[in-house]
Amino acid sequence: MPGAVPFLELLSISKTYPGVVALRDVSLSAAPGEVIGLIGENGAGKSTLMRVLGGVVAPSKGIIRIDGAESASLTVNEATAAGIAFVHQELNLFDNLDVAANVFIGREPLWGGPLKFVDRKAMYARVQPLLDRLNVDFRPDTSVSELSIAQQQLLEIAKALSFDALVIMDEPTSSLTLTETSRLLEVVASLKASGVSVIFISHRLNEIEQCADRVVVLRDGCTVGALDRQQINHDAMIRLMIGRDLKSLYVPPAAPPGSSMLDIEAMRTSTYPEQPVSLSVRKGEILGLAGLIGSGRTELARAVFGIDHPSAGAIRLEGQPIVVGSPRDAIDRGIYLIPEDRKRSGLLLDVSITENISLPDLASYARATLVRASTEIANAEQQRRRLRIKVPDVGDPVSTLSGGNQQKVVLAKWLSMRPRVIIFDEPTRGVDVGSKSEIYEIMRELADAGVAILMISSDMEEVIGVSDRIAVMHEGRISGFLDRDDFSERNVLKLAVGSTIS
Repeated sequence: MPGAVPFLELLSISKTYPGVVALRDVSLSAAPGEVIGLIGENGAGKSTLMRVLGGVVAPSKGIIRIDGAESASLTVNEATAAGIAFVHQELNLFDNLDVAANVFIGREPLWGGPLKFVDRKAMYARVQPLLDRLNVDFRPDTSVSELSIAQQQLLEIAKALSFDALVIMDEPTSSLTLTETSRLLEVVASLKASGVSVIFISHRLNEIEQCADRVVVLRDGCTVGALDRQQINHDAMIRLMIGRDLKSLYVPPAAPPGSSMLDIEAMRTSTYPEQPVSLSVRKGEILGLAGLIGSGRTELARAVFGIDHPSAGAIRLEGQPIVVGSPRDAIDRGIYLIPEDRKRSGLLLDVSITENISLPDLASYARATLVRASTEIANAEQQRRRLRIKVPDVGDPVSTLSGGNQQKVVLAKWLSMRPRVIIFDEPTRGVDVGSKSEIYEIMRELADAGVAILMISSDMEEVIGVSDRIAVMHEGRISGFLDRDDFSERNVLKLAVGSTIS
């Protein structure tokens, strides 16, 4: 809290890689019971700073002071011993183990003397109160492989709650519903009340406004400003983050939508086999698909793209019936999917940016069955400039990129082809506000060029601010459609819970 002696101090931290300055003289402090909002665009240096604090990388210079003890760098074990816990945006779980084993991995309670067996009963007993605190719907003995992405995110938070000195939350709400997000912010408040320091990293600035005592802003590896509690507001944070004001979120289409591009007729997915889904997306339209997590939106997208096989239904493309039995069928017809989990389903992380972009359409880069590297590289360079992908070399692995730039690579591979329909599933999950704005501009440009856009999003501001029309799903069915004149959080939420709009 203001005036309190800091538990944590990072003093003039710098980190240099060959040819790249990731951090330059960054200082940050956190007192017991203080919530620090750490914000900045992707690539601003937030992750590098947290990796320094977590002992993953050593700073090139600077001092780390924890509870009065100074060091030039930390190891992972030293950071853990100091009570520093991370809630990672990118899930870091063992899906072959149960919930309790993931919470206490490397710290398991033991019994049996020198034989050191894991005391599962004690471990479950210690984990249950953490799960109760988060009001989750799974148990300590539940296998992680059975959990949804949202549940796995809550498990990451439970892991962090098992520590008691400093909790670092990196995009902790990116996969959570509104109710789960509200509950998490209550947990942050309870941690603060119990004297635990929290560093809260989020691109959802309304969450920062709600929970932060102080905001620290990074840009291009440097601290560019800080805001005290009374100074924290949406516009002030954006100005510091990107050095400019953002335009209004909604950009109207250049022309009225055209005829229907994609028609989904009475489609039944395996998740909701009793619920037929019908909707149409027109040329030049951005149709937002809203609903609570588990409402069937992603399952619908997977069926349209040919990943899953629906039990019934039909698809028409520009009025003509088509059969989509696999993703290859969809791709060949110009129907593309940007998946919710880009790392698992949208990218090959250890492969170069160039190869990721060209992978779905290798035949276009080949002559006599041999892929021409020069053509691949030329196209990747063109997409890098077009999408403003921040990377020194398109030959670098995708794993070296920030979340926002990885999302742009997923988009780049489809823009290199001939899109007719693009399905965006959570298009800006874990993406900073500057990159969000750029992605929205690209979506509008595509729509203005006649592409039909179906945007699945759990971000209410995004759904209302970007869509030309909204369809809302509830328990596997379309509960209603909204035109722009009827857009409001109240109307979307009422349809999302199965109510009618009065």
